[in-house]
Amino acid sequence: MTVLIVGGSGFLGTELVRQAITTGHTTVATYATKPGPASPTAWRHLDLRDAGSLDAIMAEVRPQLVLNASSGSADWATTAEGPIRLAMVAATYGTRMVHVSSDAVFSGARVHYDESSLPDPVTPYGAAKAAAETGVLAVHPKAAVARTSLIISHGRSVHEKVVHELADGTRDGVLFTDDIRCPVHVTDLAAALLELAATDTTGVHHLAGPDAVSRHELGVLIAERDGLDASRLPTGLRADSTLPGALDVRLDSRATQRTLRTTLRGVRRFLHRTGYQPNL
Repeated sequence: MTVLIVGGSGFLGTELVRQAITTGHTTVATYATKPGPASPTAWRHLDLRDAGSLDAIMAEVRPQLVLNASSGSADWATTAEGPIRLAMVAATYGTRMVHVSSDAVFSGARVHYDESSLPDPVTPYGAAKAAAETGVLAVHPKAAVARTSLIISHGRSVHEKVVHELADGTRDGVLFTDDIRCPVHVTDLAAALLELAATDTTGVHHLAGPDAVSRHELGVLIAERDGLDASRLPTGLRADSTLPGALDVRLDSRATQRTLRTTLRGVRRFLHRTGYQPNL
């Protein structure tokens, strides 16, 4: 099978490329600025704002699957409109599509959110991601949307790097004790996305870990795994800051998990020091 991974140069995209190749798929990956560290069958530059470029790549690659792992930003044209353009082209070609979304589509007012929960974003980024979800499913009804949370790895994620810098004293800031999410390991997430993509399942799915932790608790777990002094991690309250966004958002992934062979491990399990493999 030929797989097109949009955002293949990103953190999640890199792992998707690696696993798709390992599975034996012909894998074409796209990048917005420069190719990433993965080695797909081919790299292609793609600007999701350019409909002509999208059509040209689809016509050239003719993938059976499109996985949109582009992270985007608060830029509406890229994060909201771009995935919808991609879905329109994929639908035209009759191509299976899985679009990765975020828990940023929720305000935190309800705390617990399953797949039936309606988006109520409180940030421009969350609004753009919510619009993309709605648009993708409207123009490509056979597509699937997968919401996820904080993505962690073997030391390569932004969250892990921040913890190291705070513990080393090379970065200013705090880890919030009231900002709660359900982290997921990048290898679990990528495997679950590829498994989901191999089915004909449509609609919204949640792919996050079962453990809800604060940013500070996450930092402590990372520090303990990596042999850092967790007492050096400064704490604070997001409620006291000027940083916009939800406080407590817990994705309930149990319904989706029941349909998958891939286990979405909890952060307390995959960040346990035993079995830590920093060079993966």
